[in-house]
Amino acid sequence: MSDILIVTTENIPGKRYEAIGEVFGLTTQSKNILRNIGASLKNVVGGEIKDYSKMLEESRMVSLERLRKNAQAMGADAVVMMRFDSGSIGTDMQSVAAYGTAVRYV
Repeated sequence: MSDILIVTTENIPGKRYEAIGEVFGLTTQSKNILRNIGASLKNVVGGEIKDYSKMLEESRMVSLERLRKNAQAMGADAVVMMRFDSGSIGTDMQSVAAYGTAVRYV
């Protein structure tokens, strides 16, 4: 599945393709209550909250893998114009979506 190329550009140099549809991968994650308390304390003194940074990095990887699965199910060879979107749900959950256009080489 990792052979499905994902690019943020509209064109893939040297490739001709047809669009076959929109694809996405989505995940929503949260940290446990103890890590949330630690993050709240870090918020008081400032600085990077490494547990949340790690959680967001993991969320991006999960959403990309789900994007690839979605594209593969559609018979795609690649995904163009891939983007990430993220948002908070409540105070301790983060949602990350990877989306783009699935294409098939011609």
